[in-house]
Amino acid sequence: MLTYQDLLEKHLNRIEKPARYLGTELHSIQRKKQPKVHVALAFPDVYEVGMSHLGIKILYHIANKDPNYWAERVFAPWPDMEAILNEEKIPLMTLESSTPLGKLDLVGFTLQYELSYSNILRMLRLASIPIRSKDRKSGPLVIAGGPCAFNPEPLAPFFDVFVLGDGEEVFLQILEILEQEPDREKRLQAIAKLSGVYVPSDYEIEYKQDSTIAKITPEKKVKKAIIKDLDAVDYPTSPIVPYLQTIHDRVNVEVFRGCLRGCRFCQAGMLYRPTRERSKEEIKRLVLETLKNTGYEEVSLTSLSTADYSALACLVPELMQVLEPEKISLSLPSLRIDSFSVELAREIEKVKKTGLTFAPEAGSQRMRNVINKNVTEEDLLKTAEAAFQNGWTHIKLYFMIGLPTETDEDILAIAELGKKVRELGRRYTKRVTVTVSTSSFVPKGHTPFQWCGQNPRDELRRKQFLLKDNLKGPGLNYSWHNPEISYLEAVIARGDRRVAEAILYAEEHGAHFDTWNEYFKPELWAEAFKACGIDPDFYALRERPQNEVFPWEHIDSGVEKSFLYHEWQKALAEQTTQDCREVGCTGCGVCSSFATAISLKGGE
Repeated sequence: MLTYQDLLEKHLNRIEKPARYLGTELHSIQRKKQPKVHVALAFPDVYEVGMSHLGIKILYHIANKDPNYWAERVFAPWPDMEAILNEEKIPLMTLESSTPLGKLDLVGFTLQYELSYSNILRMLRLASIPIRSKDRKSGPLVIAGGPCAFNPEPLAPFFDVFVLGDGEEVFLQILEILEQEPDREKRLQAIAKLSGVYVPSDYEIEYKQDSTIAKITPEKKVKKAIIKDLDAVDYPTSPIVPYLQTIHDRVNVEVFRGCLRGCRFCQAGMLYRPTRERSKEEIKRLVLETLKNTGYEEVSLTSLSTADYSALACLVPELMQVLEPEKISLSLPSLRIDSFSVELAREIEKVKKTGLTFAPEAGSQRMRNVINKNVTEEDLLKTAEAAFQNGWTHIKLYFMIGLPTETDEDILAIAELGKKVRELGRRYTKRVTVTVSTSSFVPKGHTPFQWCGQNPRDELRRKQFLLKDNLKGPGLNYSWHNPEISYLEAVIARGDRRVAEAILYAEEHGAHFDTWNEYFKPELWAEAFKACGIDPDFYALRERPQNEVFPWEHIDSGVEKSFLYHEWQKALAEQTTQDCREVGCTGCGVCSSFATAISLKGGE
């Protein structure tokens, strides 16, 4: 059978970016002997996107530390390579050894985004692995993890196993089972007993005449896996260095997991509770070792809200003492308006000066109260003025439209806020640029907004045009997301097992790379829903009553449903909930559920 290297030599003139398929990058793992357990870490998007994902790097590292295991990588082949694989009648292969996926013990997918689901099915099809789990009598187990696994139902017919929550420990436990047990069915039975594992074939779903869920059997909930001490788990300091530029082409060090802010729209903020920090000394060690092993020229400290790291004010200057002489830049994504510090920003900008990005999320204070974004207009303007005073000329502002209870006044408040920031900047420089960017709100499970519906697409477009008409003039830019994509995201994110048939239909009729504008075909998805007898509005637009059984009802994130509903009612009343660090426990239930507590280790 031909390898990727053979295909590159034979069809080089037809392949857009050959480096996607080489598999020989610095720190990629090659095994001379056949391992006892051979698996693939699969990311359902193109190489440049998948290689930027931190979770893949972590699992690749911890698996390959054991010489008995070999974890390779596989990404969705770009259409040019897919055509060649089909033409040559070669199944989808791993990068490192060009091993067909069907010959492995396990294929594990990362679920980051609902619009990648068609790529998952396409990858299974290209690998000649039966798409439905019930049809697999041999071959690898097909498993999935990541944030989207917290509503596994739209993919339930296609996966043998879902891993919920932190994957480091569970993944190693799965590899141990694969090493000890050769029989596929017995492997599945053993994995099903692990904490944090959901096997969809063990559950049955019953529906009412109105199409809502009547019952999920058994009633036993599957609780997520959690790492209580981040310092105690392995973290890669010799990650693979790609040959071509990836989306995030830098050293990434995770400073903490979880978030205490409680934004009601944010699924990740609920799923990854409680907050657990890495120690300051451990972060410094990881940064310096990774730089030594990779040669990168930029470091990013990552988390859901990096500026909330308890020891950031000490950590950044200490890192810059080392990084600045070497001309290595430091970036802090996810800066909050109320956490911004000019002094901190000055430290970061010593090597590389960039624009600033903030996310007020809503233009009016009323809407910020609804979503529990505990920042004020005064906070934003004060922060913006401090930035302009200190030489910044470009600020990006991110908002959402289509939020619950939103009115046109709230939309126009976005435009007014953008104009106010621009006028502040003009006091200091005529070169000021303010970019306002909006995404369309998608209500997600395991959040207080899981009970509300999404705005119809026509309404979202109307709001976009309203903003566009009111955000004109020099120094003002406006960008927005496609409402059709947001609508499909809502349908799948809130879907049940019946939606799986539409995903399969769409993929069979050509859907793939739906996250890429040039390949996204909304008409094809409309056809898929119609052909499968599915009303997509039922999932995307409908408001839910308090007692409705959600498709993800049997998945336990640790945050109690009663807490989420209480937050939903507070949202409707325009009432806020403060940060746990400021007012003490707010009663979400996650700490008691896991017999743990918030760990602000960085500040020790």
